[in-house]
Amino acid sequence: MEEYELAGIETIARGICIRNGKLLLCKAKGGKSTYLPGGHIEFGETGREALAREMREETGLEASVGRFRGCNENRFLQHGKPHAEINLVYEMSIPENSPVEAKEDWIEFTWCPLADLSFANLLPAGFRRLSTEPDADFAC
Repeated sequence: MEEYELAGIETIARGICIRNGKLLLCKAKGGKSTYLPGGHIEFGETGREALAREMREETGLEASVGRFRGCNENRFLQHGKPHAEINLVYEMSIPENSPVEAKEDWIEFTWCPLADLSFANLLPAGFRRLSTEPDADFAC
């Protein structure tokens, strides 16, 4: 068995925000993959608190974080090293008439029709089932 140096294991809070049949997605500018909005849980925070904080930092919007939908384990190579993340997933809503604009210069947000989710290269891939099961829960 080949030995690797572990790049790290992260715990991330992510939000499912669906409005008018579209899912809010985030991506790095110039990136080819999208992901559910959210970010790292800091020491002492709950997942809900982290998701609300990340949305404030990244969009300036006050997100309402609702029901826990489950978790998703993901592993991949990052800079050639094995990496892992545990995504805690919550329902999320944002103010209805507010545009979602990134406050950080390296990311951007987009609304993707659920029917087109297969073309969005959503990662982790387990979240792609939202296109056919928008109310699906996730289990590790």
